[in-house]
Amino acid sequence: VQLVESGGGLVQAGGSLRLSCAASGSIFSISVMGWYRQAPGKQREWVATITSGNSTNYADSAKGRFTISRDNAKNTAYLQMNSLKPEDTGVYYCRLGVAAIISWGQGTQVTVSS
Repeated sequence: VQLVESGGGLVQAGGSLRLSCAASGSIFSISVMGWYRQAPGKQREWVATITSGNSTNYADSAKGRFTISRDNAKNTAYLQMNSLKPEDTGVYYCRLGVAAIISWGQGTQVTVSS
């Protein structure tokens, strides 16, 4: 399974971005999709998850500002990010998990200026 993220960029604090994660293959609809991020000099951290049944969970830092969603017809997961803060800066990765299969995308850079 290959994952390709897009939608990152430079945005001012308070702005919004929508990240996309396009998956190849036929297992997307039964997979758990997650978004993670890694700030410079820090470990990768979990941001949000959506199950195959569309149940969602968010890190405290994302609650109320970020929304994870999926479109199984397009094999794509999304992360809508609003009210962005400089501390949201980092490389954002999507992750697909189903049974013993785990796949990561290459990441997309998000930079939030103050």
